[in-house]
Amino acid sequence: MVLFRAELFRIDEPGGWWFVAVPDEHAPDAAGSWGRAPVIAQVNGRTWATSAWRDRRRGWLLPVPARIRAGLEEGDEVDVVVDPDPERPLT
Repeated sequence: MVLFRAELFRIDEPGGWWFVAVPDEHAPDAAGSWGRAPVIAQVNGRTWATSAWRDRRRGWLLPVPARIRAGLEEGDEVDVVVDPDPERPLT
């Protein structure tokens, strides 16, 4: 389990995904063929199953869906916990 604080940001591209950057020291050790690593994530106490994404320009990113970031805005700092998901292997 890793715990860190991060700033919410939105990528201004089609789809408009929201993320927090995973610091290098907390990044997953490996990724599947699509550059994803299955994790159980928590932001400000709200938990969900997702995947951390490896981005060539931005490093490791954790997507934060609307239901998790409810009431939060771009630039807000959040408490993040990330654990590898033992139920979902790398693919």
